[in-house]
Amino acid sequence: MDDRFLFPGRSESLSVKDAIAEANRCLNCKSPKCVTGCPISNDIPEFIAALGRGNIGEAREIIARKSNLPAVCGRVCAHELQCEGHCIMHKAGKGIKVGKLEQFIADFTFEMEIPLDKVPQKTHGKVAVIGSGPAGLTVAGDLAKIGYKVTVYEAMPEPGGVLLYGIPSFRLPKEVVRREIARIEMMGVVFVNNCIIGETITVDELFADGYDAMFIGSGTARPKMLDIPGKDLDGVIHSSYLLRMHYLYTSGQLSREEVPIQKGEDVIIIGAGNVGMDAARTAIRLGAETVTVMYRGDEAGAPALRAEYDAAVAEGVKFVWKTSPTAYLGEDGQLTGVKVLTEGEEKIIPTKKVFLAVGSQPANRIVSTTYGIDVDQDGYVVVKDRPYGMTTRKGVFAGGDVVHRPATVVLAMKEAKHVAQGISAYIEAVKLLA
Repeated sequence: MDDRFLFPGRSESLSVKDAIAEANRCLNCKSPKCVTGCPISNDIPEFIAALGRGNIGEAREIIARKSNLPAVCGRVCAHELQCEGHCIMHKAGKGIKVGKLEQFIADFTFEMEIPLDKVPQKTHGKVAVIGSGPAGLTVAGDLAKIGYKVTVYEAMPEPGGVLLYGIPSFRLPKEVVRREIARIEMMGVVFVNNCIIGETITVDELFADGYDAMFIGSGTARPKMLDIPGKDLDGVIHSSYLLRMHYLYTSGQLSREEVPIQKGEDVIIIGAGNVGMDAARTAIRLGAETVTVMYRGDEAGAPALRAEYDAAVAEGVKFVWKTSPTAYLGEDGQLTGVKVLTEGEEKIIPTKKVFLAVGSQPANRIVSTTYGIDVDQDGYVVVKDRPYGMTTRKGVFAGGDVVHRPATVVLAMKEAKHVAQGISAYIEAVKLLA
């Protein structure tokens, strides 16, 4: 029997034998630095030890104490900077493959249909979660586990947020996202899709429906653009739009012609973070003739993970460093090139497509349709430390990118876990005072 489980995105997955062998290399340190390096302080040595004994169900239960998204984290977390990078054997090049082990455990327990722990009755209160990205899913799962009735409101036709619409399938297969969400549904969480808070329904109307508290995890939906001449030309597009359109095309919801890259085009990506790498690698897959990533700094300062950069290079993406765009050039409203400054020299690079990967900001739809929720000068929601994550409006909490600026999946989860505790503490305190 072949014990390699070929789940979506697991062409490089470990076999059962290899996973157990890898787990048994762990030194089980007294002061495990891998836990220190994990933003959510996952009980890494414990789940690795359980796996090493062949107790895969127990390993999954240990992971579930801290994470509702193990199959996601096992694939897209910055392991090289976090758990694996802190492993005592990492410097010798023999660090434990924590991400691969977490991915294996999550995939195996799903395929074997190993059940979740018994979920408690929903008797503690009623919470609305706005947004179904990593932060929203974490809050929803954590509160459901301790007896809260949770409903997640999602603006898109399908839940998942950036996990579904922003991270390409070659890094995170959509089937993986869907089954993680299905697990959260099994905890009793209800998802309401195609519901835009601020348009379909407001925060005030949600409170009128009997919610004790709500969580804003709507992320940063408004892309940043470079304020340079020509910014309104056709062909100047945000990378997040490309990634979303590519997903809708590959899922059969759009025609190929609606995707903003056609075969044979020369494409420029501005920005060298992980989103820039995703956009560049997506452009390659869409048949672009050339894909060039432009970054104002040098290679050492590029914010993308080294593994993502290396993958882009291997796929044929070109990079130009210490180069900044100063103007977009065009004719009849259509982009024809980019004027750049590179090490003091001005150049013009011909292109009809530029994709920006220079960040994003929160939309103001939610805060503009209710009262009492303060934001800072950049539109990010202001929150308190006590109860953790509560905004300036009583009972409304926020977390993830809408508060802490765009970050990684696991950092959004880290903050969301603290906010879930703040929401629970708030609701229990209100009950005591009633």
